[in-house]
Amino acid sequence: MTKKEVFVWTDGAEKVFVKEVMSTCPVLGLLDFSQLFVLECDASSEMIGVVLMQNGHPIAFESRKLRIYKSHYSIYDKEMLTIMHAQAKFRPYLVANWFKFKTDHNNLIFFLDQRELNDR
Repeated sequence: MTKKEVFVWTDGAEKVFVKEVMSTCPVLGLLDFSQLFVLECDASSEMIGVVLMQNGHPIAFESRKLRIYKSHYSIYDKEMLTIMHAQAKFRPYLVANWFKFKTDHNNLIFFLDQRELNDR
């Protein structure tokens, strides 16, 4: 894309962009405090991200780049850090309501059964 004449923005390209991309982008939903909240959490080597959802529809997004020393945490600690960050960020929505966490790290299922936990 940095080379000359690789991509030309035409009227046809603009119509396709407006019709296909702009009309199908996900739209954030409205809160319904009578419904269950779901927090989908994920951590990577450098970032953490959370999506607050209800009925499979996104309500709010949050992502953050990890600081250098936190990027060296184990994946277990990063996933738990993501959950703690999600609870702090979306606390006003979660207080006095039922909610669930979804994560792709199966070891967190056994969090309460672990004998040795680090300070984090």
